[in-house]
Order: sequence, then structure tokens, then C-alpha cells
Amino acid sequence: MCGIFGITVREDAPFSLSELRATVNDLFRLSESRGKEAAGVAMLAGDEIRIYKEAVRARTLVRRPEYRGLFSELERGAASGNGHAAGRPLAIIGHSRLVTTGLQDNRLNNQPVINSGVVGIHNGIVVNDEDLWRAHPDLPRHGRVDSEVIAGLIRKHLKEAGDLVAAAQATFREIRGAASIAVLFEDLDALLLATNTGSLYIATRPRQDAIVFASEEYILRTLLSRRRLGRDTRGFEVSQVRPGQGCVIHLSDLSRTPFELDRAADAAAAFPRRDKARRVVDILPTSMLGEGNGYATAVAPPRVVAPRFSNLPEMNHAAIGRLRRCTRCILPETMPMIAFGADGVCNYCRTYRRNDVRGADALRRILEPHRSATGRPDCLVGLSGGRDSTYALHFAKVELGMNPVAFTYDWGMVTDLARRNISRICGALGIEHILVSADIERKRSFIRANVLAWLRKPDLGIIPLFMAGDKQYFHHANKLKKQMNLPVIILGENMLEKTDFKTGFCGVRSGRPDDPDHVYTLTMGDKIKLAGYYAGAYLKNPGYINASLLDTAWAYACFYVIRRDYLNIYRFVRWDEHTITRTIIDAYDWETATDTDSTWRIGDGTASFYNYIYYTVAGFSENETFRSNQIREGILTREQAVELARKENEPRWESIHWYLDTIGIGDQFDAIVHRIARIPKLYHDA
Repeated sequence: MCGIFGITVREDAPFSLSELRATVNDLFRLSESRGKEAAGVAMLAGDEIRIYKEAVRARTLVRRPEYRGLFSELERGAASGNGHAAGRPLAIIGHSRLVTTGLQDNRLNNQPVINSGVVGIHNGIVVNDEDLWRAHPDLPRHGRVDSEVIAGLIRKHLKEAGDLVAAAQATFREIRGAASIAVLFEDLDALLLATNTGSLYIATRPRQDAIVFASEEYILRTLLSRRRLGRDTRGFEVSQVRPGQGCVIHLSDLSRTPFELDRAADAAAAFPRRDKARRVVDILPTSMLGEGNGYATAVAPPRVVAPRFSNLPEMNHAAIGRLRRCTRCILPETMPMIAFGADGVCNYCRTYRRNDVRGADALRRILEPHRSATGRPDCLVGLSGGRDSTYALHFAKVELGMNPVAFTYDWGMVTDLARRNISRICGALGIEHILVSADIERKRSFIRANVLAWLRKPDLGIIPLFMAGDKQYFHHANKLKKQMNLPVIILGENMLEKTDFKTGFCGVRSGRPDDPDHVYTLTMGDKIKLAGYYAGAYLKNPGYINASLLDTAWAYACFYVIRRDYLNIYRFVRWDEHTITRTIIDAYDWETATDTDSTWRIGDGTASFYNYIYYTVAGFSENETFRSNQIREGILTREQAVELARKENEPRWESIHWYLDTIGIGDQFDAIVHRIARIPKLYHDA
């Protein structure tokens, strides 16, 4: 979920301090694609480990005087004075954070984390962190971030076993989720690297005078191409720390002790303790001076409890229940472009073609030429954290025997639940996960501006503007495929999720008869018509003319212009809700939502809000279109679909509040839901 990286150099390494600093700066900037909400660094040199971290993006952190001061201190402490990096063993680890657990405003939640003389960085999510704190009440705790429990457990197991490798193995046996870590110690001359997903790469030279590591191979190869570490970087060899593996780097000579996380070593590795522990110095930002040392004096407060809701608007269930509906499916008369025949069957049912799946064997034949015999990545699988993409990743790895890399584009509305589920499956299957993080604060400001503009002049056709920020997903998927030299992209796009009404409210019919493989398609003429509708809406409502304009235009291009070339699992394997949910829950302890029994859209922070609008104003939502397609496929009876849609259309108030709070207008929750309730309806609500 985050970017971790670092470098360690031997005392005779032929690198100047300026080269070293430029290298670390580049690692920060390159890793920022994985998280932009906080950044931090720890520098081990001589008898100190100095840490600086702040709730700013990496490119800002490297300009801070406190950060520059770390290198100035390093230069003053260099023993040789000959311009080399330090004149002594040196290790630097850094972190570019995507916030998951623990708000970045509390610096104790930012990384590197410090616990009992252990200084560590972590990429991934430990999903059972609260259980581990309860199971080990003797562990000191300072913040709310899940990563801190890793540092605490390593220290505890190190005390008990006296062996660093055994301590790392014991720690990984206890944690659930995804973890790639780098750890320094106040009392050991060692750097510990370990991963259960493979999101960890190292670059070494035969002369063993420097080792660089990062979360992605592409980051390292880009770094080396810039030749920051001297003119000759051709000697560096990049390799992956494979899932379930780790290594201890001895800082004195940079020799390595590799190990496997699930297999005991033949003999305990010797990592002698220092006679005198290093001083761990946590440097406060200048703005915090005088506020203490940054450590909590007691356990940090618990996670925010969902608010109790009162004064909620009444739903128009009775009026909606009186709507005329198709006698075969459950689409109502307010569905755009709907027409009923004499028998009451709608045109959507009359023209529907059942999905013709090609079979798993057909997919295997397509993928066979691309399958890696060495275990190297051979496909990119999109992973949102929702049920369909989670099962698609499972199917690619377990059923097809591929070696996937999972990819997520986090545009600011991926929920914590989705992120935890991503970590569950990637950690369980040992799958490398690449998360590309947008500038989340900026993206959320775009959503906020457009939601507030929409509320001033509601228009059902413009609601997809709230989701425009996620469409760059396709651009980044294509980019990653090229960067990693992967032959194919695999997605889990449920063909039953056709929501023709979203463009239908703009007067545009969705879908193309010549493209049965994609859910969302338009003809060229309809693309132009859709753009024209939005242009007209912008002229009528100048509130949309805001800082999001360029981002929205880029989203339109990514979705409707850029070529989308991928294999869809569900064109080959029939989508079966029961099989999918039972598989991912039983195999990976996949987490469900607390405010709904449905497993659909629970990882999408936007869905509960826009479905509340559609249902309130039009009398139906995505639930009707989805369940209607299931009727047409013979999966559900009409009676079953009616009952499911009735339950699923109950507003998810907690999720709606989360959405509004996340985009910065949670304090307007009551006013907003009542404003939506007052919008003129497409049906008689008397």
C-alpha cells in the first residue's frame, strides 16, 4: 500500500555524500506513486539512528530543512573526511505513505515506526493488528498504525529467541495480511528485509559495497538509469525478495543471510549485540518544537465510532412500490428509454442476450504461451478489493496457475475495508501488489467541488461526474503492463453490472452490439453526444467549472478514447455469486460490510451515496439493473430479485456519512441527505 525503500553502503564505498543524497531523493520521488499522504526517513550511522517524518508528500519532505540536516549531520560525523558517503557503515530506510490505519495527522502513525529500539518501515496492512495487541498486552504501544505491532513483535521474539531470523519468522507467523518490511535496530548491526508478497526488490553489485532496495523493480531500474551512484551502474543486479522470503544484511560488510519465513534454519544465525545501544533520535518538525518528544504517554484513543443517526429523511417506499414495473424483470417506468409491450415485458428484456461464456479451458489456451516457467510475473490483474476482482485474482493464481501481479489505482474512494481485503488475499497467496496512488487530497477536493455544485442544480445525468476520478485506472494499467513487460492484463468485470441508466439520463443509449466483451461501451456518435450533454450542463451550472476540469477531461479520455485491451475472467467463467463469495470468505477471511448484507460495491466508497440519490429521485438504483440481469440469466426468480433489491435499497447511512466526511463535508450530512430528499421526483410521491 505504501512505498518502502533504502540504501546501505560500506565504509569504503566510492560514493560521495551528494551522490548518496541524490539517490535517496530519487527513491523518495519514485516511491511517491505508491502513497502521497506522509513520508519519513531513518538514517543509521555510527552510534545513532536519526528519524524524520512528517505528514507531507515525499517531494515536499526532501526540501525540508530537517531532512537536509540529516545529511549535514552525516557529513560532520564522517570519520574519513575524504568526501565518501560516511566513512563508516551507513543504512538509510525511507517510506512514502498511503494512509490506511492511523491518521497521518498524528505523527506517531507515520513511518518509520519506533518501538523498543526497533525502527521499521512497512508496506501492506496487518489486518489482525488489534487482535495481536490484545494477545500481547506487554508490548508498548504509541500510535494507532498497524505497522507498529510488527516492530513490537520482532523485539519481543528477538528477546525470547535471541535469533533475528527466528524473530522475523515468528512475527510473520502471527500476522495476517500483507507485509513487506525493512527494519533497523539500536543494538544490532543489521538491516532486516522480509516480505510475504514479493513487493520488495534489491539491487547489488559484485563488489558488495552498496545495496539498494525498493517496493518495485521499475523503481530500482529507473533509479539506476539515472546513474546517481557514480557513472557506472551497470554492475548492479536487480533481484526480487520472493514471497515468503527475507534476508539480513550485515552492515559491517554487507554480506547477506537469506532465509525463508516458513522454514526453520539449520542453525541459528549469529548477530552479536552491540556493547552499547545506539541512540534513537526522533527529530520533530520545526512546527512541533515545544510539543514534547512526540510519544504518547498512554495508548492512543480508539478508532472513531460511527455516529448515531437521527432526523433522517423518510424514504418514499410506498410511492416507489406503486411504480409500474416490467412483468419479467424489476425495472420501473422511470428507467430511461424503457418501453413496455402489451404483455408488460420491457424492451430491455426483449433485446437481452444471455452471456455466452467460453469456458476456463479456452482461457487457459490463450494464456498458455504467456505462462512463466520460472515464477516471474506473467500477467497483471486488476484488484479493487471488491468481491469480483478478488475472485478474479484467486482464479488467475489458483485455478489457472498464473503468476500475477495485482494492481490497484487508489483515487481516494477506495475504502479501508477494500484495502484490508486486498492485503488479505495478496498476503495469503504471496502476490506482489502494486498500488498507484493519486494525489488523494486533491482528488477528494475535486469530488467535493462537484458534489456541492450538483446539489445546487441536481441532474441525474451528471452523477457519474462524482466517479470521474477513478477512470485513470486504465491508463495506469496499460502503463504498468509496459513497464513490467507483461503480456496480458486480466480483469474481473461482471457482465451483469450493466448500468445503462447512467448515460440514459443524458439521452445516450449505452452499449455496442459489436462489442459483447465490455460492460461499458459507446459508439463514437454517442461519445460525442455524451460530451455535448456534459458541456450543456456545465454552461447551466458554472459550479462545475472548477479545478477538476482537466482531471475530468483526462478521465473521459482514459475511459472512452484510450484503447482498453484486457481479458475478462467472466467472459470465460460464469459469474456465480454464491461460489465467488463462499470462496473468498472461506479461503481468505474476506471481510464484509457492517451496514449491509450485500457483498456488492462494499469496497467502493461512492456507491452508497449515488445509489441513495438514484433510488430517492428515480425510484431505482444499480440494484434493480443488476438483479434484473440476474433474472434474465436465470439466476434469480423475479420474487427473489424484488426482495433483494428492497433490502439493498435501504440507505447505508454509515457509508454515506463516511463518503461525505472523507471528501470534507461530513458536517453537512443532515443538510445534504435532506436536500436530496427534496429533489423533485420522477414519480408521484404523494
